Amino acid sequence: MKNLKKALILILATLFIITGCSSKKESESQNPASSNANSQSNEKVTLKFLTQSSPLAPADPNEKLIYQRLEEKTDVHIEWTNHPWDTFVEKRNLAIASGDLPDAVFDAAYSDYDLLKMARNGTIIPLEELIEKHMPNLNKVLEAAPEYRAMITAPDGHIYSFPWIEELGSGKESIHSVDDLPWINVEWLKKLGLEMPTTTEELKQVLIAFKTKDPNGNGKADEIPMSFINKTGGEDLAFLFGSFGLGENWDHTVVSDDGKVLFTASDDGYKEGIKFLNELFKEGLIDIEAFSQDWNTYLAKGKEDRYGLYFTWDKGNITGMNDKYDLMPALAGPDGHVNVTRTNGMGLDRGRMVITNANKKVEETAKWIDQLYDPIQSVQNNWGTYGDEKVQNIFELDEASGMLKHLPLDGTSPWELRQKTFVGGPLAILDEYYGAVTTKPDDAAWRLDLLKKVMVPDMKAKNIYPKVFFSIEELDRLAIIETDLFANVLRKRGEWIQNGKVEQEWDKYLTELDRLGLKEWLQIKQAGYDRNVK
Repeated sequence: MKNLKKALILILATLFIITGCSSKKESESQNPASSNANSQSNEKVTLKFLTQSSPLAPADPNEKLIYQRLEEKTDVHIEWTNHPWDTFVEKRNLAIASGDLPDAVFDAAYSDYDLLKMARNGTIIPLEELIEKHMPNLNKVLEAAPEYRAMITAPDGHIYSFPWIEELGSGKESIHSVDDLPWINVEWLKKLGLEMPTTTEELKQVLIAFKTKDPNGNGKADEIPMSFINKTGGEDLAFLFGSFGLGENWDHTVVSDDGKVLFTASDDGYKEGIKFLNELFKEGLIDIEAFSQDWNTYLAKGKEDRYGLYFTWDKGNITGMNDKYDLMPALAGPDGHVNVTRTNGMGLDRGRMVITNANKKVEETAKWIDQLYDPIQSVQNNWGTYGDEKVQNIFELDEASGMLKHLPLDGTSPWELRQKTFVGGPLAILDEYYGAVTTKPDDAAWRLDLLKKVMVPDMKAKNIYPKVFFSIEELDRLAIIETDLFANVLRKRGEWIQNGKVEQEWDKYLTELDRLGLKEWLQIKQAGYDRNVK
């Protein structure tokens, strides 16, 4: 009997222990605050990031209000290794080569080639699963604008970096649609009783008047009828080639309406454009320094208001935001052809941030990065913030609407202010955010309005060449070909504008383009375009 009682007591005690343990586990699972695992998750996570910033910004990024708010919101602390812009790439490469990897590289400035090379050797990790599982803000962006998913996906099907996306206008009305805008001195036009030119011949006659009739009234022949910087970019004269055919842009690439990739500098219209420019040169209408001058020289003459016509992204950078210069519309060529050639620019940088294979907290890292893609956060990352008591603010927060509204700058350079307060890195600003999340910056709104009124009506092309993600092998071949091909195009253009021998040397030039790899270049570019549009 005693033995039976002992057995019963033992059984009951065992049941009590089992039940008690089970109840405790159920209680802990139902009450996360009591679980040991959760108490660990409530601890602040620390991550190590490598980054860059302007010399005007604090040396410690955590002094920026944007990062302070992010840390408070996410409970993630970032230990930054920060380098100035001018030394960052060198320092970044040394750090990665040493093998002492950070958890991530922020505002990374990686090229497609860099990304693919690091992906191959395992330095950086694929991100698509993290995006799918832990990044709802970025997923919303990619659902709203699926073309970006295609453009950030490498040829092997993986996503290796977080992008910077900034839309300002779309399609032909994008702020990137033309970079080398022509600014003409309307003060001189008015003084000489001249109308805005509408044809290439009228432009020639206007420039002759600028040269010979002393429009600045100082009694000296110091006017420069037309100037530019003889290299691709915003200060080039490529805009004028639109009067003669396909036109020209910084990468010599346009796409026909049926999707064929074309090389602008082998088009017959390009040859006719050079003939016209040679006519201007022979009349002494082109700045003789245009073929050798740098930015500082170009700027200095612009500040003295010596230009009749010049080219740049924004006249405020050269001659100031005044009424002396206005945007010249596209000109009709000798056969009546009018065309504004679109540039292949868009607000996308693929390589803004990567996660390295040293990162042991990838989920927490992905969640922190995802906060950067929250619309209100992206706007601040790109321009700066509000409510900062230490520096000038670029925004005010409208409490009623929740919108960030750009403040008057009161003479402060918008770029200088951004350098002090913004953080760059991964972000997304879609066109639909304007008027809902934020206002447009005044300078951007002004430029967009000008483009819409003056440039867009004469844009012929439906397509631009997108940001194609080429393979390493394709990038290798493109780099090798473009080094000599593009240099030859620029060199011959400069020679022909000055010596007038384009007609005599044209066939030989086309043969040389083929020798330098133009046909292979077109094949690679066409294959990339076809992949992208699919």
